Amino acid sequence: MFGFLRNKERSTQELSESELIEACKNGSSKAQKQLYEQHSGKMFGVALRYVGNHHEAEDVLVTAFMKVFEHLDSFKGEGSFEGWIRRIVSNEALGLIRKRKKVFMEEIENADYKGKNNPASTALETKDLLSLVKQLPDGYRTVFNMYAIEGFSHKEIAEKLGISENTSKSQLSRARALLKKWLEQIDTNTDDTLNSQSVQSFVL
Repeated sequence: MFGFLRNKERSTQELSESELIEACKNGSSKAQKQLYEQHSGKMFGVALRYVGNHHEAEDVLVTAFMKVFEHLDSFKGEGSFEGWIRRIVSNEALGLIRKRKKVFMEEIENADYKGKNNPASTALETKDLLSLVKQLPDGYRTVFNMYAIEGFSHKEIAEKLGISENTSKSQLSRARALLKKWLEQIDTNTDDTLNSQSVQSFVL
């Protein structure tokens, strides 16, 4: 149905966002391709932060964009279009997490609070901090991503994941502690290292 997803040739069509949306509503495959190319990179990052591996993130992305095109009429122009797409991608990723809830909950209950040795050995930039987040246990990563990056409240996280607010708060605290431990183990003797204020804003 969305064959353009397999077509990597860049579109030369130049439309405003509202024109692009209307063209997509009218079934233009070129417009759909252009919209996908504009947003897929960032949305893949959103999916990856939730599910933790590239294969599942790609599945989430494709399914989410199919829903984007199927439900474009529900976007009323209130708020940003990118934010609307982001919610669809997030919900699709959370749906996948809920399907593997048993494994997810076991990780939440059994995850090692003390953590492992820092998986990185060099100074970090912001993109590398996000890479560290991907290496958190599933329970930690999901709650940290939803609260610290996506801006969900603990009440919303509890409702979406089927856990208690206290569990959400506990997982966030443990995720931050583990990230802080990893960051403290990184060599700080290079000019590329993040300053302490940047690190604090990320893990506190």
